[in-house]
Amino acid sequence: MAAAKQSVTLASRLKVFIDSPTGPKTTHFWGPLANWGFVIAGLTDTMTKPPEAISRNMTGAMCVYSALFMRFAWAIQPRNYLLFACHASNEVVQLNQMRRWASVQPWAADYGFAAKGAAAAAAEPSK
Repeated sequence: MAAAKQSVTLASRLKVFIDSPTGPKTTHFWGPLANWGFVIAGLTDTMTKPPEAISRNMTGAMCVYSALFMRFAWAIQPRNYLLFACHASNEVVQLNQMRRWASVQPWAADYGFAAKGAAAAAAEPSK
């Protein structure tokens, strides 16, 4: 009896979600779902791309983009928590990419980064 009641509750909750203003019948659901691709791509870059190959300009643009859309997701009605979570996650990933990029810059050691690029540059004899 309890299992039947639980399944009815689950089914009714699922129906409420499907018909909600942010459910899968709306762009409030599919837009954020597609944006998770940015997060996945950023995580893949973090795990595979060497820091020397990271584009400062593109990473900076993605940071600004995610910050703006986090604000948008919070401001619209109904609030789109899925979009907000997606862009908050992307912001974290892109800020980590920016940190990785900065860690290999020649000036990184001056600012306390544990930089292999800066350490290698400092170890080279001056000409």
